[in-house]
Amino acid sequence: MPADHHTENSTPAVSLRTVPRDQHCVSRKEISSNALRVLYRLRDAGFAGYLVGGAVRDLLVGGHPKDFDVATDATPEQVKQLFRNCRLIGRRFRLAHVVFGREIIEVATFRANSDDGSGDREVDGGRLVRDNVYGTIEEDAIRRDFTANALYYSIEDFSVRDYVGGFDDVRNRVMRLIGDPETRYREDPVRMLRAIRLAAKLGFEIEPATAAPIRTLAPLLAESAPARLFEECLKLFLSGHAVESFLGLERHGLLPVLLPESAAALASNRSGALRRMLLEGLRNTDQRVANEEPVSPAFLFALLLWPAYCRTLAQLQAQQVHAAEAQRRAADRVTVHQLDTVALPRRFSQPMQEIWLLQSRFGGRQRKRVFRLLAHPRFRAAFDFLSLRLTASPEHADDVAFWREAQAKPGDVLAAQLEAARHAEDDIETASPPRRRRRRRRKPVSG
Repeated sequence: MPADHHTENSTPAVSLRTVPRDQHCVSRKEISSNALRVLYRLRDAGFAGYLVGGAVRDLLVGGHPKDFDVATDATPEQVKQLFRNCRLIGRRFRLAHVVFGREIIEVATFRANSDDGSGDREVDGGRLVRDNVYGTIEEDAIRRDFTANALYYSIEDFSVRDYVGGFDDVRNRVMRLIGDPETRYREDPVRMLRAIRLAAKLGFEIEPATAAPIRTLAPLLAESAPARLFEECLKLFLSGHAVESFLGLERHGLLPVLLPESAAALASNRSGALRRMLLEGLRNTDQRVANEEPVSPAFLFALLLWPAYCRTLAQLQAQQVHAAEAQRRAADRVTVHQLDTVALPRRFSQPMQEIWLLQSRFGGRQRKRVFRLLAHPRFRAAFDFLSLRLTASPEHADDVAFWREAQAKPGDVLAAQLEAARHAEDDIETASPPRRRRRRRRKPVSG
């Protein structure tokens, strides 16, 4: 049942458990020196300050967090007075960003879990749209999303403070929502994606009660801002855990909401070839992230939306639309329809379409066309995509072999080879006995 805020019944019990330094593995050596600087300055100014959230969670499972967040009883304005290198951001959720060169330490004031009538906490139809009522650390803990994200590391005694059972959940590798799952998902439907992403990243299981409402509430995701869903897609698929994220979206019924046309195409592709290709592409993406190689969002979305493109193209060709026109129309149609859910910026959607449209040009062997394609700015991405298509069908093997060799050869050698191949074809045609032309009888001119 939707609720606008936690009722007395759904508010989880808070019980402080202090885990001393000798019972956990969080070490200051693993914490950003800038985050420690912020914590010590807050303490010296008389404020409470804790490392909180994902960094504590990741350190407890032996990870190496990139981002370090701080929670404090100082207001954003008080934090700004302490740090010259601080800027205040956000309206829905006001935060202080303390900037050290390229590193930003995010400092959030403890939030309360209730509306104090000031208008600083605003809920619209179950959706939390503004959350700036400040409170205690206990209140802050229960309004966080997952128990694993509600752990606080103290520089006073180097302990980890746990108010909602998160320490045991991290140890047992469980993602559990704090409070009533349905209420929490209605407050912010993107939490469903976060559950999938964090479980994939950490190798955690989503606790049954936390997983149960996801399939039913999945349609709520479509009401989220498309720009926010684009950012969530990048986190899901470009953080090194794309395969597990995709499988999680499938398992919990979120794929048809996030990528509706691709989900429909995958469901109707009986051979499973499109799904094989997609998973292989995501595997490659994870490998590139692990090797610290760049991955373009354009290539990622070319992969994710390829099933939708193939299905739309087949539908247009069945309507006798000319091949080149069908390709252009299919690319445009898929892109426009996807924008309803995920705001794919033009700087990514355009190269994505080029990757698709270049696929039909890999069959050409005429010298001019070969050199023109090799010089195309999207050639490399399109060729990588063609290679990936081998996973779905062996029919592309000859094209992959030809273009792999073509890239490796000096231009003059390639030109000579293409010229020789053309002459050989001409010779074959010349050697074929000419077909006798049948003389057409002239029709008698009437009248």
